[in-house]
Amino acid sequence: MRFPLRSLIARFAVAVALPLAALSFVATTAAPAHAQQMPPGAKQPSEFPRVKLTAGMFVIDAAVAANDADREQGLMYRSSLGPNEGMLFVFNEHAVHCFWMKNTLIPLSIAFMRADGTITDIDEMQAETTDNHCPKNNGEFALEMPKGWFTSKGIKPGMKIQGLPPLQQQ
Repeated sequence: MRFPLRSLIARFAVAVALPLAALSFVATTAAPAHAQQMPPGAKQPSEFPRVKLTAGMFVIDAAVAANDADREQGLMYRSSLGPNEGMLFVFNEHAVHCFWMKNTLIPLSIAFMRADGTITDIDEMQAETTDNHCPKNNGEFALEMPKGWFTSKGIKPGMKIQGLPPLQQQ
């Protein structure tokens, strides 16, 4: 069976172009260049203890960071959070605790709280920045949620978060 030369060239072009198009599609739909892998030794999200908190009528599923290593990692390297999912940072000292977003891939809102759960300050934080986010008031807890969560739920300073774990006696 003979194929005209033009037909052979067309078939060759299709045979070469299809795999190249597939490679191009994979390259453009792969994870963004800024996405980072979990470094060795980092905790997987499922390894953090969890607590159910309430803010008014809203139930929050919060991972708990209550030691230095967990607080240091926080939500770094995570690419998503559920709609009512966040991270509770527990400090056993009444002080100003500042945060930044280095290696944090998703924008977050943060509420700073006193030991009784009263929110003193709320701030919005952009992903992958090293700007300091410090409350104006001392506190023992901070709760990070998806950006805009507190505003969208009408939660403001002066309101309380219920279900906080007890602080360790020092």
